Amino acid sequence: MAGLLNNLFGAKDTAPSAVPSLADDPDFADFAGAPISRPASNPPLAPSEAAAHSAFSATAGGTVPYTKWYRVWERTTPKDFVQEGFILAFIFVVLAFHFWGTRANRKTAKRWIASYAPTLQQEFALVGFEGLVEPPSAEDVEASGLASIAAQGEIVAPERLMKEESGQEFSAYASGRQNVAWVDLKLHLHKRYNPLAMMGEYIVSFFFESYLAPMEKMEARLIPFDGREGQLVPMAGGKSAQDTADQRNKPPVSGYDNFVWAIVNKDIMNHLREDRYDISLTSTKDHPKLPNWVTVMSESAEITDLLLTPELISAVEATSELLDYLIVTDQPLEKPTKPDEAQSRKKIDLCVRIPRSPAADPDPTVPILSYFLRLPDQLVSSAHFRPEVSRKVRQTREDELRKLRKMDEDEKAEERNTKKDKEKKEKRDSMLRTMSADEQRKFLEKEREKDYRKSQKKMTRRG
Repeated sequence: MAGLLNNLFGAKDTAPSAVPSLADDPDFADFAGAPISRPASNPPLAPSEAAAHSAFSATAGGTVPYTKWYRVWERTTPKDFVQEGFILAFIFVVLAFHFWGTRANRKTAKRWIASYAPTLQQEFALVGFEGLVEPPSAEDVEASGLASIAAQGEIVAPERLMKEESGQEFSAYASGRQNVAWVDLKLHLHKRYNPLAMMGEYIVSFFFESYLAPMEKMEARLIPFDGREGQLVPMAGGKSAQDTADQRNKPPVSGYDNFVWAIVNKDIMNHLREDRYDISLTSTKDHPKLPNWVTVMSESAEITDLLLTPELISAVEATSELLDYLIVTDQPLEKPTKPDEAQSRKKIDLCVRIPRSPAADPDPTVPILSYFLRLPDQLVSSAHFRPEVSRKVRQTREDELRKLRKMDEDEKAEERNTKKDKEKKEKRDSMLRTMSADEQRKFLEKEREKDYRKSQKKMTRRG
């Protein structure tokens, strides 16, 4: 007590206080022999580090101890950045493939449009999306003629005649020709800029037959006028309303009969029949005048005899198995689900594979493209069949249309029944809400008896 009072009032204790030992207290006997923990002293510095330490201490006033971890180059090695090095190398490889692939595809697309441009410019008034290049001078025309200039490729400007849709797709457009409203051309190339995706497509096509192996190809679709010039092309200015009506009332001079006919490569014949609805309406038969790697799909033998001209046969042979298909159709590609979707929409489709020849070699697909562009003229002049053939073709379309109408009527009847059942249920529920408990019980009993009698009648009829 005296020591406590001295501490409170600042009195000095002349006699040292007796501190009890841990060994004397039985509660702390287990800790009597434990060593006292002290802070570990810093290890001795090397001579070079000691000199740097003294210099740093003299500069900093001796307040901050020296350590080598302030210098990054002393506490890291190249091995610490191995993971980052792999990531940077992968990014570099991806970028290199991307720039190389896009550049290679652009080069292939320019070579393709350069080989097709003379034919397109010869057949159409407008080629490309940005218009044609500047016409040649009068001196050039007098010297060699415009046709020879176009054939030599002197007025071809690939960057003006095509458009890059993506790294692997390019497109071209042409219009301004008799019997043809327009033609769209699309070039599909390999994904050279993405080797992993390209390899994945090959692997999937190897294991699944429904997927075709990726290939470089050109798809063209030609839309004929088919007597719709007044609908697809606006009338020129200065025409009166009476002149416009008279023009529309004239019989169509660019029309031809409806039919589906195709020359197809046998490698994609089954896939094309499953993928396109219009091809499913035809029958397949080989023709002795054609090479053995193609077959004819037609609705009638008379149609084949009319369309299989010597010019077409020579153009098919010149492609050297690069032709995938040439299709003349009036039916949609996808199977229609409504009667309105089964309307006649005439078009001509062409698909050829891109040859891997140098730019100096002639493109073997140019002859089939030229015939493809002039095919509407032949159809307008001669594709008018005998009544028996037209009746057979029309009967096929009427059968398909009858199926669609039946399906549509069944769907509408089902919708009406569903709506009727819903209204009946709502009416029953509203009646039950207005009844008392006793009335609800009687109503439900009558309903069960009624359902029971109906089920008994059904069983009797089945028996």
